[in-house]
Formats: sequence, C-alpha cells, structure tokens
Amino acid sequence: MRIAEHIAALDEEGVRLAEAADRAGMDALAPTCPGWQVRDLLRHVGGIHRWAMAHVITGRRQPFSTREEAEFFVAVDDDELLDRYRESHRALVDTLAAADESVECWTFLPAPSPLAFWARRQAHETAVHRADAESAVSTVPYWDPSFAADGIEELLSGFFGRPGGRLVADPPLSMALVPTDIDAGWTFHIEPAGRRLVAGEMPAQLTIVGTASELYLLLWNRSGTERLDLRGDAAVLDLWRTRATITWN
Repeated sequence: MRIAEHIAALDEEGVRLAEAADRAGMDALAPTCPGWQVRDLLRHVGGIHRWAMAHVITGRRQPFSTREEAEFFVAVDDDELLDRYRESHRALVDTLAAADESVECWTFLPAPSPLAFWARRQAHETAVHRADAESAVSTVPYWDPSFAADGIEELLSGFFGRPGGRLVADPPLSMALVPTDIDAGWTFHIEPAGRRLVAGEMPAQLTIVGTASELYLLLWNRSGTERLDLRGDAAVLDLWRTRATITWN
C-alpha cells in the first residue's frame, strides 16, 4: 500500500471508531480490551494520535521520555472526550497528508521512509482500536483484503521481526495463515531464540484459513476462531494468544 492509501485508511478508521464510541457511550465496556471502557479507549487512541503527530511535526530523532509522553495523554472530562478525539484524529490525518515525503523523524519499525512508517502504523493502530470500539456495540468490522493483509504483514514482519520478546517456543512451533480472498499467505515459525517469517503457505503444525480480515482480527487477539478453519494443532494458537501481545511501553 502507498502512503496516500494508508492515510485514507487512517481517516476512515478514525471516523468509524468515533461513530462506534458515540453509539456505545463512555461507560460501555470494550470486550476486546479487557478492563477498558470506551472512555479509556478514546483517551488512549487520541493520545497516540497526538504523540505520533508530534514526531512528524517536530522532526524529532529520538523517542519522547515518559514525562514528555504523559503530556499527550492528559485526561479530559467525558463530555469533551469524543470531540477531543475527533480533533486529534483530524489533526493527525491532515499532518500526514501535508507532510513532505522526505521528512525525517524517529520510527520504531522498518519502513521505506518515516512518513511511510507513521502513515502505516497509525492506520493499523486505529483500525485495531476501531474493532475495540465496535466490540462495545457488538459489531465486528470488515476490512478490504489488501488492507488486512498489509496489517498482518506489519504485525508478523515488523513487530515480531524484532529480536527479543516472550513469543518463543522450544521445541519450535509453526503456523500457516491462508487468506481466502487475496493472493497472499504466511508461514510463521516460533523458535527457541525468536521468530521467522516465510512468505506463502508452507507445511506447518497449524494452518488457519479464512478471510484476510478475520485473520487480521485473530492475530491481533480481537476475535475467536468461529469464522475460521483451523487445521492441525490448536496449541500453537494457544501460545500465540498468551504470548503474542503488543503493549504500550
């Protein structure tokens, strides 16, 4: 996906997140984020949008300190929260759309450029949290297969392509992901010292077949397996669910 496509996706996902939050109300629980209410979701995503935007605007080359980050997450009253989220989302979209493609700033995953990184990361950050907002009103989003496949690729090769972390297994385990609505596929190996991603469907201990959108939700631990076809050892998925977590650090 190109930068402009990621920005367009970010725009749409943020609007839909806000619509779902408005329907649910601030007190509603977001079942896909245990312990969170809709107000927590809006505060988090709005803060992330302000944090991301600040890197692009300032051209900052280093991450913000914990004290500096706190300024992006200052709480506001419930009656202001939805409008503040919408303002932050709109400001981020406009900032990315207006940014020069040569902008230099800090990033934390491989990407062709910092602008490409922030557009992609914020599009998927917002999409996943849109699913959280929709869970508060008992609906499930559906994404275009190309966008969902892009998100799967970012998660597997980006987040889990980095060294370290809890997602390891001895003896090794493997999981093949086979989308039914796009020409793509991945085989993910979980090994004693890390992880390894192979493009395409290869023999694996567990093969999961379904739409790219459903696979995207599953890998982000936002859905069950009801609409997916699992073939093989479900213990691989159990390991994923308990150890494949991305948290704000």
